[in-house]
Amino acid sequence: MLCAELLARARIVTLSLQNFPVEIIPSHFEETLDKAAFPQPWRYVEETALGKAKEVAGRLGDRQDWAVVIGADTVVVLDNKILEKPGSDARAREMLTSLSGRQHTVFTGLALVWKGGERVSHEATLVSFAPLTPQVIDSYLSSGEPLDKAGAYP
Repeated sequence: MLCAELLARARIVTLSLQNFPVEIIPSHFEETLDKAAFPQPWRYVEETALGKAKEVAGRLGDRQDWAVVIGADTVVVLDNKILEKPGSDARAREMLTSLSGRQHTVFTGLALVWKGGERVSHEATLVSFAPLTPQVIDSYLSSGEPLDKAGAYP
C-alpha cells in the first residue's frame, strides 16, 4: 500500500515496485505537528511520513491483502525554517522570492509500516536555485502548481 497525494510521486513508486501489487491510498493524517518540537528538520519530516503511513495502516486494520504501507513527506528548509505547502498564491510568491538565487535543503522522509513493525529514514538534498524574475514567478503561479508542493517547488 502506498499513501500518496501527489500522482507524480505515486507513479515513481509504482514504477519502482513493478513486480508487486500496489494500491494507492491517500492518507488523512493531519499535518499539524509542531515544527518547534523538532530541533532538526529531518526528524519532523520522518515523523510526518510515519504519521501518514500509520494512519493508512490503521484504516487497513486486519485486511489480509497488505504487507507494507509506504508513507512519505517532503519539506524545504531555508535559513533553518521549514517551508511546507504554501496554500495561497501570496505565500507561494513569498517562498519563491526567498528561494530565488539561493541554496537550501530539501528533506524527504520515508516511512514503512507493516504488521508488527515500522522503519523511518530520510534523505537530504542541497539545491541551488537560479535567480527567479518576477515574470518567471508570475508565470509559475498562474499554472496553479505551487500550491500543493513544499516550498512552492517548481
